[in-house]
Amino acid sequence: MVQEINIYFPRKLVIGKGSIEKLPDEIMASGCEKVLIITITPLLNTIDRLVQKLEENGISAQVHTGIVQEPSFADVENIMKQAAPFNPDLVAGIGGGSVLDVAKLIAALLDNEQSLRDIAGIGLLKQRRKQLICAPATSGTGSEASPNSILVDETDNQKKGIISPFLVPDVVYVDPLLTLSVPASITAATGIDALTHCIEAYTNKFSHPFIDMYALEGTRLISAHIVKAVKDGHDENAREQVATGSLLGGICLGPVNTAGVHALAYPLGSMFHLAHGLSNALLLPYVMEFNLPASPCRYAQVATALGCTAGENDKATAEKGIAKIRSLIKECGLPGGLREAGITQEAIPEMAKDAMKITRLLKNNPRTITEEDAIAIYNAAF
Repeated sequence: MVQEINIYFPRKLVIGKGSIEKLPDEIMASGCEKVLIITITPLLNTIDRLVQKLEENGISAQVHTGIVQEPSFADVENIMKQAAPFNPDLVAGIGGGSVLDVAKLIAALLDNEQSLRDIAGIGLLKQRRKQLICAPATSGTGSEASPNSILVDETDNQKKGIISPFLVPDVVYVDPLLTLSVPASITAATGIDALTHCIEAYTNKFSHPFIDMYALEGTRLISAHIVKAVKDGHDENAREQVATGSLLGGICLGPVNTAGVHALAYPLGSMFHLAHGLSNALLLPYVMEFNLPASPCRYAQVATALGCTAGENDKATAEKGIAKIRSLIKECGLPGGLREAGITQEAIPEMAKDAMKITRLLKNNPRTITEEDAIAIYNAAF
């Protein structure tokens, strides 16, 4: 049977140190008169220069810095109350994955009869009429290149995805210099998140040769440079390589997406408010161990991309890869288990129940994960 995949790329992709300085010219060339910029407080000096240049050229700008943690439905709805009267022609998201996810949704919801609840799910968004530019300031989520936005639904405390090709930005600027001020702990967590995207894409039940090349190269770049980026945040080369790897992982998210690691990580975020990247890091080696019997060849190839030498067979090589992941997590200074991250063992059964609801990701896993399996994986990671 021929496997079909849908791949959506930004219309324009700009990658390079200092490239963000060209963003004002990009916006001015778009023909827009009003711009909404969603960003974070640490980037306000950069944003102020951008706004000044725009206003000097007759373009009005509204800046929003209210997203400081993983966003909820309520967060997006509150921003819409301010954005709708302003009615910008273009939305720019400059920040981490949460900022980009929100910017993508705001651009889609403006001048749209559909509500946020209407578009929650896969393929329900019918259009986007506003221009959208994204520039990541962390190297992790790959949101700048994906058709996904993830929100916490406060009505049931579950993370939910809004997935549509209309959420892929028109223009993307990947400037690794934006990441220089990111603290080591966030660099580590987001970097392992990006690495997880690549590994889960390559070992996915629905993996595809066209996406494999992005996934393996992303794995190679991130694993080779993430420790340097964490230990010396001003190492521009390390930052650039991790940012590129993160972008490659983001490209994997649309056509193939993630699997068991992300599904089991979601309850850690919704129940204990752990950062998304940290949640993935806590579970990645344990889900890899669980999946290994179902796909030893693929995991051996991941190990090779991680820089491991071949073992006597695929299983032995793959085990070296899992050991390398544990080593990277430790070298990056991240917690080695759920207990260390503040998760209680009593919560594991409820986490397992919640994880079973993430069927859109569980179906991608190379080995079926039951509720009992999820409990066992959480206990192993404890």
